[in-house]
Amino acid sequence: MSTSRRRLVRPFAPSGTAYPQANRRTAKVRGRLEAERNALSRWMTRLKRAFHAVEKSQLRIRRLEHLVARQEG
Repeated sequence: MSTSRRRLVRPFAPSGTAYPQANRRTAKVRGRLEAERNALSRWMTRLKRAFHAVEKSQLRIRRLEHLVARQEG
C-alpha cells in the first residue's frame, strides 16, 4: 500500500522588524547590487559599441584584402 507523503515542517520565519541590524545590512547590500547593475549596464553599452566597431573594421579589411587579391591575381 502506498502511504501519504509527510509534510515538511519548517520553523516560523521571524518578521522583518525583529532584526533592524540585518535589515540595514540587507538594504546596504541591495544598494551595492543596484550600483553594480548600473555599472554593468554602462559597460555593456560600451562593449557592444566597441564590438560592432571591430566587426565593421574586420569587414572593411576583408573586403580590401579580397579586392587587392583580385587585382593582383
